[in-house]
Amino acid sequence: MKRSLSGLLVALAFTACKQEAPGKLEPIPRPPGATAPEPEEAAPVPAAPAVPKDAVVLRWKLVQDAPVSFRLNLALDRNAAVPESAPAPKAAKADKKKGAKAAPAGEAPKAAARAPVPTEYMYVLVLDKSGERQLRVTPNAGVGEDATFSDRGFIIDGLQGPARNLATLVLELPRDPVRPGETWSLGTELTTPDALGTLFRRAPGGERHNRVKLVSVTPGDNGEQVATLEYDIVEQFGGTLSPPRPTLPKKDKGAKQMAPENAAIEVPNELDDTPAPAAQPEGTELGATVKVTGKGEFLVKAGQWRSWEGTLSTSLNGPAQPAVNLPVGTYQARVSPVGAPQAPAAPQAPAEPTATPPAP
Repeated sequence: MKRSLSGLLVALAFTACKQEAPGKLEPIPRPPGATAPEPEEAAPVPAAPAVPKDAVVLRWKLVQDAPVSFRLNLALDRNAAVPESAPAPKAAKADKKKGAKAAPAGEAPKAAARAPVPTEYMYVLVLDKSGERQLRVTPNAGVGEDATFSDRGFIIDGLQGPARNLATLVLELPRDPVRPGETWSLGTELTTPDALGTLFRRAPGGERHNRVKLVSVTPGDNGEQVATLEYDIVEQFGGTLSPPRPTLPKKDKGAKQMAPENAAIEVPNELDDTPAPAAQPEGTELGATVKVTGKGEFLVKAGQWRSWEGTLSTSLNGPAQPAVNLPVGTYQARVSPVGAPQAPAAPQAPAEPTATPPAP
């Protein structure tokens, strides 16, 4: 009896161990004749657009821990025409007619102090560890600025005004593959008439064209390709800057004059108290013309400039200085690649003196 009970307990123990965990899902058997589902295919990776045989793709090619540096020099052309200055204010002419005291001889009128125009910019292009392209622009006059840009040199973030326009001229490349003879435009903003305010009325017409042309692609040394680019950019506008309207003093309606007892009370005519409108002075005519011409040689495989030269010209008519984003005058611009700084050579130890044998 005891042996049968112990055997029953052992059998129950083995049965408990073989029981599956509650809640387990059993697979549903596939009905006979059904086919197995096909495995899901991965989404196809879009292939890069094919580049035509006679076209080239111009891109800045950077490598981590290997920055690319170049220098932009601006030399003022003193033989070029001097930009027109603002006309003398009419108020000053009126004072002169009235016999106002003139300024002492040799004393120039005081002008607002302007920051010196940088004549040199250093550009350092870096590919950081996250894969972003960083740009550091350091002028020889002023404070350096940082920016980010794409592989074709488009400024994504950072830089304003003249600094951004100069960087666009020497960095930005075409978005699509280009063939010799094809043109494209740059993202420059050389003039901003809106900066003159709401009193400025722009005259119809003007001129604006923005064109860069791939002239040719020629073979270079060690299998390199040299793409020659020509720049032709003009922005010109004109208009009239109206003077601000003078404000009339408000009449004090609370003040009343006491009239004598027997004096006749005269009802004032409100129309007579209205002052006659003063003649408005004429507006000031002003305008600006900004031109950029240049030529560059870009190394296709190396992804950087071999040379870049151009002329930047800005002329003003009247006080249009706030509406231009390049320095006033005519400048000759030149880009020069800057190689990696070389480590200084280790000083050589002086040679040990040798004993001179005595003369016989």
